[in-house]
Parts: sequence; structure tokens; C-alpha cells
Amino acid sequence: MALGVIVGASALPLPALAVSSFHDTFDDTVFFGDSLSDSGYYRGAIGSALSLTPSQQAFIGRFTTNPGPVWAERVAGHYASNAQPSNVGGNDYAVGGARVTTPAATPFGAAPALSEQVATYLASTGGVADGDALYAVWGGANDLFAVAGGADAQSTITTAVTGTAGILATLEGAGARYVLLFNIPDFGLTPRFNGDPVTSATATALASQYNSALYAAVAASGAEVIPVDTFGLLQEVVAEPAAYGFTNVTDRACAQTPPLPLCTPNTLVAPGADESYVFADDVHPTTATHRIIGEYVISLLEAPQQQQLLTHSAVLSGRSRANRVAEHLDAVPLANGLRWWGDLRAEHQQLDSGDLYDASMPAGLFGVDWYQDGLVLGGFVGYGDQDADFGDGRGDFQRKDTTVGLFSGWYAENAWVNAQLSYSWLDYDIDREVQLGSATRHHRGSPDGSNLSAALNAGYEFRAFAIPEGDVRTGPIAGVTWQRVKLDGYDEEGQASTSLSYPDQDIDSLVGRVGWQIRRHGPTLNPYLQLTYNHEFEKSEGVAASLQSLPQLGEYHVPKLTFDRDYVEVNVGARATLWGVDTQVGASVDPDNARTSTLFVNLGKRI
Repeated sequence: MALGVIVGASALPLPALAVSSFHDTFDDTVFFGDSLSDSGYYRGAIGSALSLTPSQQAFIGRFTTNPGPVWAERVAGHYASNAQPSNVGGNDYAVGGARVTTPAATPFGAAPALSEQVATYLASTGGVADGDALYAVWGGANDLFAVAGGADAQSTITTAVTGTAGILATLEGAGARYVLLFNIPDFGLTPRFNGDPVTSATATALASQYNSALYAAVAASGAEVIPVDTFGLLQEVVAEPAAYGFTNVTDRACAQTPPLPLCTPNTLVAPGADESYVFADDVHPTTATHRIIGEYVISLLEAPQQQQLLTHSAVLSGRSRANRVAEHLDAVPLANGLRWWGDLRAEHQQLDSGDLYDASMPAGLFGVDWYQDGLVLGGFVGYGDQDADFGDGRGDFQRKDTTVGLFSGWYAENAWVNAQLSYSWLDYDIDREVQLGSATRHHRGSPDGSNLSAALNAGYEFRAFAIPEGDVRTGPIAGVTWQRVKLDGYDEEGQASTSLSYPDQDIDSLVGRVGWQIRRHGPTLNPYLQLTYNHEFEKSEGVAASLQSLPQLGEYHVPKLTFDRDYVEVNVGARATLWGVDTQVGASVDPDNARTSTLFVNLGKRI
């Protein structure tokens, strides 16, 4: 019967896994666990026993509704990594039936314990764990099933959680920095236990007991982990199944026979049960549930990076604002007296072709300058309102900037220098979206921040050649802009397994620029062109996060986003006096990847 089932399923297309724009966050992904993470460890043994062809074997082997991928495969695919079973050269060491430290046997073969899986992996790497890889540890379920079968609960749980803490210590000692740690799901909700209220409550209590012991052991060890609250997630899905696309949360999607690694679309209890049922069998998730787990994990990994974009966008806007203040004057002496000026700009920011984020921002400045024999003193105020999308349906944020500042300068016939100091109040409204199946969760926050900025710019020019009614002037320009951007820590609204908290951010930026300018100097329209090379001296900083549902596990970190620190900027425009008003229009752009582009108009007039 099993052979016929597989042959009938072999004409079905295999699911495609998309590669995300965040695929380079981790160098690799490595998984340790049991059947909840097993991507097909027993596939070869089962295939040999049933004389299946390689194409037929591709449709079996997972403890879910085959051929759907398990969560580990989805996460690995997201990061362009490998989650093939370890016994065929892949990075998924998880084995169905595995316990944390105790060897086990299954109808399909021996199940190496998680501790043995880790040892096997480290033996293959010379005892070194890749510090830029993502690791996952999810075990303990089979240890609890041993308790359900009569083993002593206290000693079994203690052995398992102590073993898990030891695994974490081993990985950390070998160099691992990013380790996902899963808790035990609420087994009381599974078909094995949900038929009787007393049995269900007992299973839930046992899972809770295990998880509490696990948290205590990990906290005592001092290990930093990325916590994954599958206990809370499963409760939330079962409480509102329709929101996530499910119609059945109590029964199994696969027929009783053949056993689960042979479950295919031909052995489902109903067409499409792999997408509409939560459970594949008595305890294992369906393809749809694994998808949700994978989406959940990815959201936990990307959220801290999204927070990093909040301050980075403020740095880019601050740099653009500083440039506009520095360039609101023509590089020539002006008559003594007072002069007002105003500047409007339309700013566009984009990173990774919009996959990281895409933002638009109208902003304005207004100032008054006092001139005396080439010296300038002034003040200015500004306001900006940015709307940004995180990209890939991950939400959006808005930022409002309110700025006050001082300006000073010295302008001679062939040289100039100016300086500025400003302070901006930042007001954020953030909506981080988490897609779980057909449900979209919104996690909102409204933290405040600030931007203290200082800039120094200078230039020298000489007369290149004469033209009718004027001349062409050219020469070097240079400048430096320093910023300190702060963002208050905040808790996302809502109490859910996906809700996160973030600490304060304190970011420094120091950009130096050198370049060349050429411009027309005359009584009418005076176009100009600037070309500058810019270098960011400060390195980007990552952001931590903590899971609100598991505060006892503390903060976790993920690899920080890295931004280009060297770039070329082109600034082109023209100045003229129209109806007695000094007018400047122009644009600036980073031609390499257009991460910041600005259109602007500046007006000014003596009072």
C-alpha cells in the first residue's frame, strides 16, 4: 500500500522556497532536534525498505504532510542556506525520535540524541562553530513522551534541560553566537491529548513544567539565546484558527496508516488537509503549521534589524539637512545686513532596491542670517515628515523631525568656511507586520528620539576662464558632518508570542567628504556641479531585542545590517535672482545605488 501511495504522489510538483533579500544575514544555518525539525533523515532507509526510486523518495521522509517542507527548510531557504538531512551532506542534524541526551530507537532506525548531533557536527568542522551562522536547538518532546510512558517526570526533565544547557554551552564555547532555542509546544492541544479535558490539562501542565525548568537552566548558564515561543504560538493559533487559514485544530490531517513519514497528499483525510489542519498526526504540525513556525522564526530574526533602520534613516536625513544648511548661501561675500532664507526639499531613501526599506520625506528649513564684512551668524528651524516601508510586507514607520540650529561662516572672494550646530526632536510611529499564514499581526510602538548634529564645510575656488557676462570658477570642497542619534527603547503593543521589546539606541555617525565644484559666476543664471567622495568613519551598530512572552531569557542579538561606508554624491543645480529673490534649485543623488536622492529649492532675500 505504501509503495502505491508514493508512486501516485510522485507526479506532484515540489514546493518552491523563495530566497529573501535578507539571505546574507547568516553565513549558514544548522539545525539540531527531533522530528519537529527533521527534514528527512530516515528517507533513505525507508526508500530502501520499500524499493523506492530517488524521485519517489523525495515525497516522503518528513514527519509532516509530505512533500511540504518543515520549518527548518523554510528558514534555511530564506537565508539561501542548506537544510538537507545531515546523512546526505546537509546541515539538518535533527532526527525523528531523538531525545536531548539519551540515545533512542525508532521503527526507522537509531535516533542520535541532540548532544550526539552537536558532537557529530563539531567533529566535521574541527571543533569550531561558525560565528556567523544561525543554529537551532529544539528538543525535549521525546523526553516528555517518555514521562507520559511512565518515566519519572522530575529526573527526566532535569536531565533533558540540563543537557540542553550543556549543548548551548558547547556551541557557544565552539564559537556559535546566534542560537535559536525553542520551548516545548502545548501538547495538551494536540490530537494525542485533546480528546479528554483532564488528559489535555495534564499534558499542558507537563509542557509548562518542562519549559519553566528549561528557562531556569538556560538563565543559570548565562547563555544568550534567541527564544522561540512555540508554546504560546500554538495556543494563539488554536484559539483563532480561521484567522490563520485553518478549519480544523483537533484532528489529524493524515490517515492512521501508513505512518507519518509516508504521509502524502494521497493519504490525507481530506483534500487540502495539509493546509487547513493544524496537526498532521497525533502531535506533529502540518505543512501549513510549519510555514507559520518558519515565518515566526524569521520575524524574530529580522525585527532587530528593522529597528536599526529607524536610526539609520534619521542619520541619512540629518546628513541631507546639514548639506542644505551648509549650501544655502552662494560662495561669495554678501552685503552687510539681515537676510531670510527658506529651503524645501523632497527626499527619497532606498536600501537594497527597497527590499530593506523605501522612504519619502518632504522637509523644510527657514532661517535668518546676519552679515558683517564677510562674517555670517544665523539661526534656523526645520521640520520633516518621513513615511517609510520596511519592504517585503514587513510593515512601515513614520518619523517627524523638528529642528533648531545655529549657523556661522566666513566668505571671501575665493574661499569660504561655515559651521553649524543643530538639535532635532524625533517622533516615531512604527508598525511592524508579521505574516503568519493568512493572518497579519501588527506590532506598534511610538518611541521618541533625538539627533544632535554638527558640521564644518569649506571650499576654495579660482577663476578658470572667462565667459560672456561672467566667468567659470572651480576648486576643491571638503566637509565633515557628525551626528549622534538616540532612540528610546520601547515595548511593542500587544501581548503575543511575536511581541518584542527593544533597548535604547545610541548611534554615532561621522562622515567626511572631499570633492570638486565647478560653477558659473555671473549676473543671470548660474549653474553648478559638485562631485564628492564621502566616507563614514563610524561602523554600524546592531540592536538587541527581547521576547515579551519569555522575559526570563533576556535580550538577544542578531547580525547587524551593514551599510556602504564609501559613496560618491553628485550635486547639480543653478542659482539666479528672480524678482529680487535669490533662488536656487537642484538635486543631489548617490549614483551608485540611489540610497539618498534629494530635490530642493532655496529662496532668500535681504530684509
